[in-house]
Amino acid sequence: MSLQLNDNSCIAVIGGGPSGSFFTYFAYDFAKRFDLELTIDIYEAKDFSKIGAGGCNHCGGIISESLVQMLAADGIVIPSNIIRSGINTYTLHVEQGQSVIKTPSNEQRIASVFRGCGPKGCLDTSQRSFDDFLLMLCKEKGANIVYEKITNAERTDDGIFIESKTFVKKKYDLVVGAAGLNSKTFEMFASICPELVPPKTTRTYINEFFLKKDIVEIFFSNSMHVFLLDLPNITFGALIPKENYVTLVLLGQDIDKEIVKKFVESEQVKGCFPEGLNLEEAAHCKCYPYINVKAAKNAFNDRVVLIGDSASSKLYKNGIGAAYITGRAAAKAAVFEGISKESFKKSYYKTCQDLNLDNQVGKFIFFVTKIIQKSKFLKRGLLQTVINEQKDASENRIMSSILWDTFTGSAGYRNIFVRFLNPKLLFKFFWNIIKTNIYIKKYERKSSWN
Repeated sequence: MSLQLNDNSCIAVIGGGPSGSFFTYFAYDFAKRFDLELTIDIYEAKDFSKIGAGGCNHCGGIISESLVQMLAADGIVIPSNIIRSGINTYTLHVEQGQSVIKTPSNEQRIASVFRGCGPKGCLDTSQRSFDDFLLMLCKEKGANIVYEKITNAERTDDGIFIESKTFVKKKYDLVVGAAGLNSKTFEMFASICPELVPPKTTRTYINEFFLKKDIVEIFFSNSMHVFLLDLPNITFGALIPKENYVTLVLLGQDIDKEIVKKFVESEQVKGCFPEGLNLEEAAHCKCYPYINVKAAKNAFNDRVVLIGDSASSKLYKNGIGAAYITGRAAAKAAVFEGISKESFKKSYYKTCQDLNLDNQVGKFIFFVTKIIQKSKFLKRGLLQTVINEQKDASENRIMSSILWDTFTGSAGYRNIFVRFLNPKLLFKFFWNIIKTNIYIKKYERKSSWN
C-alpha cells in the first residue's frame, strides 16, 4: 500500500529558505482542499531577521517579473518594503562599449531584494528580509518555526526520527530537505536516502558595496549592469542596485580572490562607480557561496524528498524561481500522490527532469556565450545588434529580449535558444559582425596612414 499523508501527519522541513518555505506554504494550501490537518515544523539554524552573515542566505537577490506574477497568482504578494530597487533596464558592458537594454514590454520587470535583513554594518532597521517574509507567511499558515540545526536522522518502519543538540528525537511521517548545499546535511540525508548523489557545485562570489542612496541613484539608477568580459572563469558578472547598496555577483567556475580582483579592476567595472572611490573600503560584506551546476540524483525516497538547490536548480540564474518550482511540485506530489519513493518518482521527478533538461540547453548557451566573450569580433557584432534594436521604434528587439531573459531568468533556456535561431536575428547578428569589423579595419588603416 502506498504511503500517504493523513490527518495529523507530521512533516519536518529542514531548511527555512525559499524552497522550504514554498513547500510548507503549498503543502498547507493543497491539504486544505482535502480538509487535511498537517503539522509542519521548519528547522532553520539562521535568523533571517538579523543583519549580516547570521541572517543572510548568500544570493544575489533578483526576482523576475514572471516569478512575481506566479507568486501573486498563488496569493503571495511581495510587500513594497521587501523590494530594495525596481530594475527596469540592463546595461550591457563589453570591452568594445556598452548599451542600455530596456525591458521588452516597457514594464518594471524585476526586483532586487536582500535575503537577510541587510549586509554587515547595515544601520537601516526598516529593511525586511525576503526569506524572513516567506518564513512568516508559513508561520501564519500554522507552521512551527524551530531555530535549530538538525544533527541526525534515523529511519524506522513507521517514520523518520530527527534530532538536534538541544532536543530529543521527534518522529515525522515525511522529512523534506531544503538546506541548500550544506555538505554535512547531505551526509545526514545519506542515512535515510541511501541512493542520493549530491549536486555538483562550484564557488561563486557576492559582495555588497555601501554607497549611500543618492550615489546609487546617480550612478546606477534602476539599471542592473551586466558584464560579458574576456576574463578567466567568469561566465557572468553583474552589479545590482539595492537602495543604499550595490551587490556584485560573479558566476562561473571556482571564483577566487585573483579572479575577483581582475574583474573589479577592469576598466568597465570601475567606470560604473564614482571616480576615486575605494571599492575595498566600500565592500561591507563578501562571501564565496557555492551554487548547484549539476542536479542531484535520486533526491527522494520513502518519506524523504529534497528540493531547491539540494536537488535541482536553474543554471547560473533564478535560484528563487527554482525553489518555487521544486517546493511547489514536491508539496503537490506529497499531498495528491503520496510520500513513497514511487509517488515522488511519478510526479515530482518530472519537474526535476524538466529543470535538468533546460539546464543542458543552458550549458550550450553559455558555451556559445563564452566563445563570444573571447572574441572581440563577435562582441562588436552583438553590441551593435543590441544598439540598433534599442533605436528601433517598432520594438522588434529579439536579441535584446533574449539577453534580458537570460539575465533575469524570466524564460527558460529552451525558449531562449529557439528564439535565437530566428533567421532574421541571425542575419542581423552576422551582418553586424561583418559590418562593424570592416569599419574597424578601415579606421585602423586610415589611422596608420596618418
